Amino acid sequence: MTFMDSIFKQTPKLSATDWLVDAVVAAGAFGFCCLQLTLAVNLLVPDEFMRRLMGIQAVVPSALSLAAIALTTLPLVLRRKFPWAVFVWCMGTWGLLQAEMNGIALSVAGPLIALFTVASLRSRAEAVIACVLACLVFLFAPVPPEQTRILTQLTVFQNMALSLAAAFAGYALHEHQERTRAIEERARAAERSRESEAQRRVEAERVSIAREVHDITAHSLSAVSIQAAAAERLIDRDPEAARAAVAEVRATAKSAVEEIRAMIGVLRTGEGPAETVPTEGTDRLPDLAAYLEGAGIEASLDVEGYDRAAVPAFIDVALFGIAREAVTNIVRHAGAHRAAIALVTTAEGATLTVDDDGRGLTAGAPVAGHHGLMGMRERARLLQGTFATALSPLGGLRITVAVPLAKGERHD
Repeated sequence: MTFMDSIFKQTPKLSATDWLVDAVVAAGAFGFCCLQLTLAVNLLVPDEFMRRLMGIQAVVPSALSLAAIALTTLPLVLRRKFPWAVFVWCMGTWGLLQAEMNGIALSVAGPLIALFTVASLRSRAEAVIACVLACLVFLFAPVPPEQTRILTQLTVFQNMALSLAAAFAGYALHEHQERTRAIEERARAAERSRESEAQRRVEAERVSIAREVHDITAHSLSAVSIQAAAAERLIDRDPEAARAAVAEVRATAKSAVEEIRAMIGVLRTGEGPAETVPTEGTDRLPDLAAYLEGAGIEASLDVEGYDRAAVPAFIDVALFGIAREAVTNIVRHAGAHRAAIALVTTAEGATLTVDDDGRGLTAGAPVAGHHGLMGMRERARLLQGTFATALSPLGGLRITVAVPLAKGERHD
């Protein structure tokens, strides 16, 4: 992109608030310049003899002076839409009109604001170029012959110093905004990374479960098949050997079930008894209540409405696993003093509810990023059930898992 292209390059679309702010800035600059035109000289040099000696006339606003101020300030409305174009216009107009002001120093507020805008919106190189251009304009701008040399030098020095200050302030704002955007982008990238990592962990856990179950069942069922075939061949001619083969089938099947239970129980390892105890059924819920009590949390357990005989074993084991994960989260993260576990069965299915009075989730916080909650939701989904979190009557978090007992549609 050439330098001229950069001058007329537009910035991104501005909102209505942005336009209003720029209009207020332009109007404020116009009012400040008018006030400076009428008051600044008289306040700085109140004695009329001294003003004449220094070549300064009494300021009487004229149509020309007001028009000059308007030409150098009102274009600031477009300063963020066309920063370079507005800067060049304000600086050029100020330089051309300064010689026509009859000894009156035209305010540099408009050009300085335009310079600040370029430095804050564009690159460091463009900020330096704009600052150099402003200093050159202030240095070589036509000077009315009535103005003394000392006053001219003071004015030029003042304007150049103000140019440097405006450019530096704009560049500082630019750098601050860049750092803020970089920090926000890193935060968004970290959030995306956390969500991806959480999803990866869920998928890895499912693959791990599938692999372990496959290995155990494939080995055990192969042994069962061999022993069953042997029993079938021996049942007529050697009943004792056939009986031994059937006993071996029974022992192998029992061992496989125990291995699968143990595998699921230690799949998630960590601190605390609730994570290292092999997975059992809901008859072990009192152990979870005891674990809470041991951690200093008042616990209550309600299973009177639960008919364990009516619930398939794999659902019963899964409900206990979800309750175990919920209890572990309460002890580790909730900072709770009270907790309640309730389990009931209805005609539709089994429902597990776990309440606490701890910190809960922040308002609007997604389950993603809370790995324990994601694991519980995944288990419920695999059972064609539902998982929900809500505000607990105790004041903390309520976890509700509903699993259908009859085959039905899948719930996500």
